[in-house]
Amino acid sequence: MENNEFQPTVSIVIPVRNGEATIGALLESLQKVDYDQNKVEVMVIDGNSMDKTREIVAKYPVKLFVEDGEGLNAARNTGIKNSGGEVIAFTDADCIVPSNWIRKTVENFRDPQVWCVGGNIKGCGDDFLSRYADNTVMPVMRSFKRHQVLSMIKLFFNYPAGCNMAFKRKALEEVGYFDEGLRYGADDLEIVERVGKAGHKIVLDPGVLVLHKHRSTLKGLLKQTFNYGRGGVLLLKRKKAEDVFSTWHLLSLLGFIVGLSLIVALIFLAFTTSFQIFPLLLLGIVLAPLLALMAVYASRTGKDKIYESVIVYPFLDFFRVLAFCMGEIYQLFKSEK
Repeated sequence: MENNEFQPTVSIVIPVRNGEATIGALLESLQKVDYDQNKVEVMVIDGNSMDKTREIVAKYPVKLFVEDGEGLNAARNTGIKNSGGEVIAFTDADCIVPSNWIRKTVENFRDPQVWCVGGNIKGCGDDFLSRYADNTVMPVMRSFKRHQVLSMIKLFFNYPAGCNMAFKRKALEEVGYFDEGLRYGADDLEIVERVGKAGHKIVLDPGVLVLHKHRSTLKGLLKQTFNYGRGGVLLLKRKKAEDVFSTWHLLSLLGFIVGLSLIVALIFLAFTTSFQIFPLLLLGIVLAPLLALMAVYASRTGKDKIYESVIVYPFLDFFRVLAFCMGEIYQLFKSEK
């Protein structure tokens, strides 16, 4: 590398619990980054794993901390407090980073006003659900097509994800650490909003890429989505309603309740009256979103993927929306400790 290249010190924080199947591949990829290794420290925060995670981690030149498993944000905060890098980057144990990951991330911090950087997440497999996760109109992981400098207005749709985000250390010192009360899937949203509200730039860079091992079973995918819904309502409970992400989850929750109430009312009317309009309305409410999704997928897919994307994807989208909303309802009525 050239001596005049911008190379701040970087701490990489990796929360993990029971990650023996994937943590080795991630740590192996981090040994191959094209960045001065003397300016990189890798910190694995283990949430009291019950498998061989710690044995695998011990084979690599990284720092290992063991906790009681209090959640992702608690692990992230442990990493921050014990790190020394000017830039603190986060990824997850089920990811693999390309060799240019650190360099591409750090380049964005040349601008002193940039305090947070997020990048793309793509699947590292070619199984059906991995392809779906990358190509659905409702992305399972964040994906961006162009370089963006975010304002708070755009944060409604665009934001970094926890497995591929980085902050200047002084950003975290100014706005505070991750909220350890947030879990399940919205744990990484609120801190990004705090950085934006403090008046600092948040960059989304599609060139900053990590490969992620997506859920390989439908049960796992729906459980992940259910937990995202839980995390959203937990965020709503803990934060002010005017916050961007809290508002989004409030609107989605209200929309689901209104829609469900309408469907229940139409079912009741369809079985208790002789008017044919009610069954037709019920059918239309159910079919219209599916047909609309089929049309969208048909417009963007090749003939070889016509069955997979046009027929199957809309139903997966439907069940994911249902799982997300059920997670919101569950968390809404769950008492907090």
